[in-house]
Amino acid sequence: MHTRRVEYRGFHRDDGLWDIEGTLHDSKPHDFEIEGERRWAAGEPVHHMHIRVTVDEAMVIRDIAVAMDAHPHGPCPEAMVPMQRMVGEVLGKGWRHTIQRHLGGIQGCTHLRELLFNLATAAFQTRSASFAPPADGSPPPHLGQCLAWDFNGPVVEKVHPVFFRWQPPARTS
Repeated sequence: MHTRRVEYRGFHRDDGLWDIEGTLHDSKPHDFEIEGERRWAAGEPVHHMHIRVTVDEAMVIRDIAVAMDAHPHGPCPEAMVPMQRMVGEVLGKGWRHTIQRHLGGIQGCTHLRELLFNLATAAFQTRSASFAPPADGSPPPHLGQCLAWDFNGPVVEKVHPVFFRWQPPARTS
């Protein structure tokens, strides 16, 4: 009844920055209509949206570009402008909260937010260096974030033995 295709692609630029692109494409295998809007033919995209986020080595967003090749409602393109609020933010811990703070509710577009949610993971996959421990000696950010990367598990013991059974330093107030 519905097909959603989402694709992410990452590129290392000549200037040392990284471009991470996301595309979302929604269509239906049958004709349908949104009353008061219009009718779509089978296979015609209801949503066809693109985001390109440019980040530096520290995963700070330096630029963001958005396009809506297809959208169901007239006001939809107005949601592209607020995306600039993400420039200067960091792809990392608290990413979804950051998106919600800047673009949540009627401040933005549900579909563009959905593309941004998983864009961070695509960025980490693109930058193989992100799997190396940071220079400050702390664990890489992906450790402790899923079952395979459990600090007490066999993958961390094998791949990052220095962080096997790692515990965060005690907080001092």
